[in-house]
Amino acid sequence: MRHKGVVVLVNPNQIHPPIAPYALDVLTTALEAAGFEAHVLDLTFHADDWRQVLRTYFRDAGRPLLVGVTCRNTDTVYAFEQRPFVDRYKEVIDEIRRLTDSPVVTGGVGFSTMPFALVDYFGVDFGVKGPGEHILCELAEALHDGRPADGVPGLLVNRGRGKVVRVPPPVLSELRTAVTASLPFPTGREEGRAWQVETELPYTRRSGVPYKVDNLTYYRLGGLGSILTKNGCVYRCTQCVEPDAKGTRLTRRSVASVVDEIESLTGQGIYDLHTTDSEFNLSIAHSKQLLREIIRRKDGDASGSLHRLRLWVYCQPSPFDEELAELLAHAGCAGVNIGTDHVRSDMLDGWKVTKKGTRYYGFEDTARLVELSHRYGMLTMVEALLGMPGETRETMRECVDRLMDLDATVTGFSLGLRLFPYTDLAISLARRCDGVRTLPGLQSNNATGPIILKPMEKCSGPIEYERQFMFDESGGFRLVCYFSPDLPESPETVNSPNGIWHESVDFLWSHIPESEYYRVMLPTLNGSSENDNNYADNPFLTSLKRKGYTGAFWAHWRDRENIMNGTGALEALAAEAAR
Repeated sequence: MRHKGVVVLVNPNQIHPPIAPYALDVLTTALEAAGFEAHVLDLTFHADDWRQVLRTYFRDAGRPLLVGVTCRNTDTVYAFEQRPFVDRYKEVIDEIRRLTDSPVVTGGVGFSTMPFALVDYFGVDFGVKGPGEHILCELAEALHDGRPADGVPGLLVNRGRGKVVRVPPPVLSELRTAVTASLPFPTGREEGRAWQVETELPYTRRSGVPYKVDNLTYYRLGGLGSILTKNGCVYRCTQCVEPDAKGTRLTRRSVASVVDEIESLTGQGIYDLHTTDSEFNLSIAHSKQLLREIIRRKDGDASGSLHRLRLWVYCQPSPFDEELAELLAHAGCAGVNIGTDHVRSDMLDGWKVTKKGTRYYGFEDTARLVELSHRYGMLTMVEALLGMPGETRETMRECVDRLMDLDATVTGFSLGLRLFPYTDLAISLARRCDGVRTLPGLQSNNATGPIILKPMEKCSGPIEYERQFMFDESGGFRLVCYFSPDLPESPETVNSPNGIWHESVDFLWSHIPESEYYRVMLPTLNGSSENDNNYADNPFLTSLKRKGYTGAFWAHWRDRENIMNGTGALEALAAEAAR
């Protein structure tokens, strides 16, 4: 059957260890179902010749109907590194614009955190905030039919000269809340995005097929595959981008389609799969149904590839019960990553909350989750986020001590927050600044003067509001972060817009005994330690994958010294061969 036209999907991400661009498999599935041909140009493995890859394709393939570029992350989201990625994305987009006059659309989770500003910065024609499968197909249909794109619901359209507008989706009137009604301009915040998500089709995952995502290569070089069971998040954690970027309602995928996809991946030799849900245990009944289906299929086929599945899941401390732990273990779960963030109720109140503003777990829930996971043979990674408003030396000390007492497989401590425009914390800080003052705790490594944020009400539109969290007034990068000014830092550091919270880092390293370093991840300053736990281009992670290890990187953290010096490589390869 003749297709309606070619849509090219470009992955500009060149960070290693490589992470497969799952979104491009999702979009390819939707486009093919709608009658289009989707070509993937993956630049991850072309750091040195990506321009030539683009030139060759557009020279030989002709003019596509549309070019889509995914922007998975705007930066490392690591407060002590502050390394942007969007400048490289812009280089790629500029080259595409030079090679073809086809319209360009950008999207992705990172893009969705500041979509109006990035459409303007990239100079592209269109953008998609949130899940893109239906919007992209409707855009391709409009271009194929010769209809105006500004009739595509939810699409961001670049009008030029600093004006980007979003076509209102028909469902918007049903989703209006007191919060959306009070916003000075439409941003897409506070929306559920179920209408944007394909829930019934199993996403087509391929390996070794030209112009498609090569999932097996990513697994061999990155150690993990990925699977999505549901989209969106119903919680309102004050620092989190996901409800805004993915939608404020849960959109559950068909259980059968998800397990079909898992079987397809394990059948290709991709055995370690990490969930990409906001949290796997949200809508716990759906999670249990999914695990039961995996178990049912395993029980029905003793030689099936699902018996080699090793599942790695993100979870909040609650809800999580013994039945879920048992189902996870029987389905093949190898490890649980727990986003506990803190242990003190007074710190979690008003931070880790439901839509109604009530806290939804306590430290006892984290302790029970760790205990249940270990009882059923699953590894655990507990993550804390230090530096929120109100954090002091004493609250930090208590958080460290109580989490270390849990004896999780690994305990990770992050310090400081990267601020994104539509999180509740960023909105609150911008309102307190009011465009006229800075606040203690606002920080950027590239700041040349006080960081003064403007609230939405005082901005000319979403571009101006979003840009200030990534760029300074002259257009240079200035990634805005936040550290509690009550942490153990000198006044000079706290009052400096580019001060480095080094005393807080030193406290963490000195407070934890050196004999316990093997089971902990700590924030590091540039050059202070080889045990940096930031993902992008991490020496330990790249060494891990190069030597054949698979699974979540934290699962190997305790053995990292042996891995780095090579003594554990043969054992790992032998264990992998025996699985």
